[in-house]
Amino acid sequence: MKKVFSYDTLNRYGRGWHGTTTVGLIAGDYVVLAADKRATAGTLIASRTVKKIVKLTDYAAMTISGLVADAQALADAVREEARYYELDRGKRLSVYGMATLLANILSSSKYFPYLVQLIVGGYDTAPHLYAIDPYGGVTEEKVASTGSGSPVALGVLERGYKEGISLDDAVNLAAEAIRSAILRDSATGDGIDVTIIGHSTYQEKFIPFQSR
Repeated sequence: MKKVFSYDTLNRYGRGWHGTTTVGLIAGDYVVLAADKRATAGTLIASRTVKKIVKLTDYAAMTISGLVADAQALADAVREEARYYELDRGKRLSVYGMATLLANILSSSKYFPYLVQLIVGGYDTAPHLYAIDPYGGVTEEKVASTGSGSPVALGVLERGYKEGISLDDAVNLAAEAIRSAILRDSATGDGIDVTIIGHSTYQEKFIPFQSR
């Protein structure tokens, strides 16, 4: 069993700024990302239709936990850099390159930090998953989770994840991790977005929330 990675460093900034649950896991030749759809501002449910999995390229995406404006700015920076890299070099920017770019931006801004926790996943020559903290720490993982609901989600992932997990089982496990967080974390809710990335594959789907 590979280690499971989580960040909860945004607690000091207030619940409304980080309330969410996102997860990512490697399943064979695929990366599976999942997130809930609720946005909160303190105790207010600000939106029930937020998209927290942001497409960066046709082969990579990023999950968002934290301030939406910060995350959007970071996603735009990576997206444009990936386009420029491909035009300039004639080849794709690797998923590790995207994670490193994000880490460098966050590290250089740590005294006035972007208030985000990120998971970057994608497929270049193989599936890769990276967890990135608000200050630029980046690690490659098999399983990761971020946000206020991540302690609950991690318990589900720890119990269900194993090497060689099938894609269908990985999607079900990711959805169950988010579903469990919805039941216990008031800042998580309103359905589950899932993104599947593999060689020549980028698929998005929505799973309505059902308690059981």
